[in-house]
Amino acid sequence: MGEHSGLRVIPGGRGERQPEPLWREALGERLRALRLEQGCTLVDTAGRAGISPQYLSEVERGRKEPSSEMIAALAGALGTSLGELVAQVAESMRKSALVPARAVVLGGQRQIAQIRSVPMAPNAVLLAA
Repeated sequence: MGEHSGLRVIPGGRGERQPEPLWREALGERLRALRLEQGCTLVDTAGRAGISPQYLSEVERGRKEPSSEMIAALAGALGTSLGELVAQVAESMRKSALVPARAVVLGGQRQIAQIRSVPMAPNAVLLAA
């Protein structure tokens, strides 16, 4: 089927969902947040975990998916447990899954918006003038 230039899909309408982050991306974001909260450098944290700073950087950016042993070493290097780290990542993924993208009309133009405070039906589309 060919594309018709006058038709386009509006993400967020008709049950479409915002793509969820991958596990490795959510893990990397949480690791970086923990490291920065503690004021630690990549070099210091990687040294405590027994890995290279380059590898830690790739993990934090969601480019590498570390083994469970590596995740446990990183958790320990950041002063937390594997279970607590996994729970934090799971919670962040759960929260992101609860914030669906919605098609919104603002000033005559359709835009995608994150609706956080307005309860809506799962397939609802918000229209605003």
